[in-house]
Amino acid sequence: MSKSPASAPDRVELDDLLEEVGHFGPFQLWQCTLLLLPVIFTAFSNLCYVFTAGDLHYRCHIPACENASTTALYTPDWLRDAVPFHGKPELPAKCDRYHVIPASEDFGCDAARFNQSAIERCSEFVYADPTERTIVNDFNLTCEENLWKVTLVGTVHSIGQFVSLAMSGIISDRFGRRWTLLLCVGVGAVLAIIRSFAASYGAFITLEFVEAMFGSTSYTTAFILSLELVEPRLRVIVKSVILVAYALAEAVLGLLAMTFRDWRTLSIVLFVPGVLSIPLLYTTVESVRWLLTKDRQSDVVNILQRVAKANGRPPLPNSTLDEFYLQQRAKLDAEQAADGGKRKTFLQLVGETCQHRRLLLRIANCAFCWFTNAMVYYGLTLNSVTLAGDKYSNFIFITLAEIPPSLAINFILNRFGRRKTQCGSLLLSGLFCLLALTALKDITWLNVSLFLMSKMAISLSFSTLYIYTAEIFPTNLRQSFISFCSMVGRFGSMLAPQMPLLQTLWAPLPMVLFGSVAVLSGILILEFPETTGVTLPNTLEEAIELHSRRQRSADGAEKGSYSSPG
Repeated sequence: MSKSPASAPDRVELDDLLEEVGHFGPFQLWQCTLLLLPVIFTAFSNLCYVFTAGDLHYRCHIPACENASTTALYTPDWLRDAVPFHGKPELPAKCDRYHVIPASEDFGCDAARFNQSAIERCSEFVYADPTERTIVNDFNLTCEENLWKVTLVGTVHSIGQFVSLAMSGIISDRFGRRWTLLLCVGVGAVLAIIRSFAASYGAFITLEFVEAMFGSTSYTTAFILSLELVEPRLRVIVKSVILVAYALAEAVLGLLAMTFRDWRTLSIVLFVPGVLSIPLLYTTVESVRWLLTKDRQSDVVNILQRVAKANGRPPLPNSTLDEFYLQQRAKLDAEQAADGGKRKTFLQLVGETCQHRRLLLRIANCAFCWFTNAMVYYGLTLNSVTLAGDKYSNFIFITLAEIPPSLAINFILNRFGRRKTQCGSLLLSGLFCLLALTALKDITWLNVSLFLMSKMAISLSFSTLYIYTAEIFPTNLRQSFISFCSMVGRFGSMLAPQMPLLQTLWAPLPMVLFGSVAVLSGILILEFPETTGVTLPNTLEEAIELHSRRQRSADGAEKGSYSSPG
């Protein structure tokens, strides 16, 4: 363990001060608990469209055989004589019906009443669940010619995330994590509520884009705020709790969608709590690591004293704080002197990054890994509502399948390390996807098992990726680079909702894409440095040195040490 500031006043690190005020006391517990709220709202934002823009089961209304479409049964006894059936399991065609043979009097609704060699389109429908309302029946987006409008919603949502991540990382690193979090949660919730009153498809899709620019990015900011306040040994535990909260929030989304079948009511129920949470989130504190990069040591000291008081620890000695302040001041002065006496701008820091080939390749590799994880994760999640059975139950079950890997990550990451876990989980997910293309797909229980195991493996990979990405980039650019990699990942989540359209080109194409890309990314991950037990890098130089520090951290891990190698 690191020495205390009292016994080593000649060198005072932030991790030493955090140890003095309590690594994880009541203050950190309350802070991390509050930061679970943005995680929950992000889960609602990211997957709400699965139900608000979900496709429905419906078939043509047959005026000759039934009264108003709002009171007609979805599957009456005579239906097979009136409409064609398709698929496996067989379902009535949504927009096609057999031509009705004119009759001077009612001959009933049997096969003789229909010409099954002549199929015609219809514009009036009978829905399997008349109480269920999505944008499909609200905005008349029925039949195959409108399918692209329905799948476009998920892609537009991801484009909104893409634009937001391009801005939020820079804003967060420039103005602070806390204010970025408040902005994302508050504005995102308000926009989602406004979207529930949309009167047209155009208004809905516009608000879907704008809401995603705010509401879906608070996860990353909340994660960074939680991560930068705890010691390295506790990062995995904090991340695990966040992952479980996210999975439970997804399951709650499924339960609420099952209860509130009207998409407008569902949106209000989901996002009103986001507005009400703002006063609570206002009580959180800014990241002390970010404050240090902005030469705001006095704010850091105030927060540390506040943490010490809440955790029941004695106030930090003035001599220790003075020494810490002087060291940080000298460190910043040295950095500015090396750059002509001026603080480096974000673009200058990015320019320096581009001069280091190893770090540049790391960013590209990380971005590709984010693309892979987002595409496979969201592709499998969205596909869950198309499986046989109740779509709400399937969705809940698939999201709850994320909890075991979220809990196992505590053991796996500290036992096997970040790199092996990231590589292995991607390879397993890709392998299970490819196996689902073999003859095993004809065995129902094996096909479902492969689907679930692939989802669990990609969930473990995604869980690891957030921690791994945060640990391989420096503090002053951490959220910007995480946001950049996540932004590239949005191309994967943009592609995922379009899988139904890609499947019309070649049925195995989605699983081939998932499997091959996951395997490739798993192999490329072997180029990453190992970061288990290593202190978060604060500068570009420290981030580049991670490869040389890998052996030192590995030696420390063998001895059970999670303290800074310095």
